[in-house]
Amino acid sequence: MITLYGFGAGFGLPEISPFVTKTEVQLKMAGLDYRKRKAMPPASPKGQLPYIDDEAEIIADSTFIRAHIEGKYGFDFDAPLSLQARAQAWAFERMIEHHVYWALVGARWVEPENFAKGPAHFFDAVPEHRREKIREDAQFRVAENYLLSGLGRHAPDEDVDLAMRSLFALSVQLGDKPFLMGDAPCGTDATAFGALAGILTPYFNSPLRERTEHFGNLTAYVDRMMLQYYPDFVWEKQREAA
Repeated sequence: MITLYGFGAGFGLPEISPFVTKTEVQLKMAGLDYRKRKAMPPASPKGQLPYIDDEAEIIADSTFIRAHIEGKYGFDFDAPLSLQARAQAWAFERMIEHHVYWALVGARWVEPENFAKGPAHFFDAVPEHRREKIREDAQFRVAENYLLSGLGRHAPDEDVDLAMRSLFALSVQLGDKPFLMGDAPCGTDATAFGALAGILTPYFNSPLRERTEHFGNLTAYVDRMMLQYYPDFVWEKQREAA
């Protein structure tokens, strides 16, 4: 059986990491049995989550895990798509992971209130005399990566403005379809769902979340995907209470 290593539930989400969510949803899409274990990034061969253990074969990084599933188990996540649509789906996935994701990072890690409420608690188990320094160092490293991503070089309103252009593109692509590329889900839907749910969770308040909520088809899409792939998770009640 496959073992998926991730952060686990938190921040009002069934899984904290959008990349772990992506892999977990793809395992569900492929109909593969798996079990889930909590881990932290240093445990992974690439220093990031997710990674999987598939009969003693360790694969790290969500994109390489997808390739492993397709190669070993013969499941084509984009089976309904034409060659052109496959190329478009890949382009949207890159946009989500290299642009929208960093907007999410900024909202969680750079905004002081959200950091204190969320990521700061990753370090609660650190001995008290070292805890604050470890937290500060981790936040600094993430903020530095946010800067290097490009979004962090702009004023707070400007980085959200740029993120909105990518979210607008996703909204237009989705239109009134049930899934990004049509009537059936594809691999990129797992990626989009992970990032959008991370933005829309009511656990955090941010201009990014507030402006994303204006895209009615994206919020409905996340609700639909949550119900399909995490039917036991209480998502809509959390959103109504926010």
